[in-house]
Amino acid sequence: MSGVKRKRNVLNVKQKLEILQKFYNGESASTDAEDVLNEGNIISHSAVLQSVETLLDYMGQRGFDYGDITAVRKICVDIRQEMNKENYRFFKAVNVKRKIRSLMLYSMQM
Repeated sequence: MSGVKRKRNVLNVKQKLEILQKFYNGESASTDAEDVLNEGNIISHSAVLQSVETLLDYMGQRGFDYGDITAVRKICVDIRQEMNKENYRFFKAVNVKRKIRSLMLYSMQM
């Protein structure tokens, strides 16, 4: 190994919300999230959830309102349950998009 550690790109709240908005609109978000996700051209549902959950962990450590964090976590759990219900490779995007939209709207109110 070369001893060079891969530097992790930490996104702030505004950047994560912008990525969520781009994802919801069906746009490519790889430019903004490339270092974090290192995946294809379109951010995946799972990666978005992971990003939001990481943000919530950070918010909890910094003393943000517990009620807000709990409400957003509930939305994330609902989305994950919807994803897990499906036996197919792809899940019902309509239901998930509606919940992601709720997540974005709630996050913007915080």
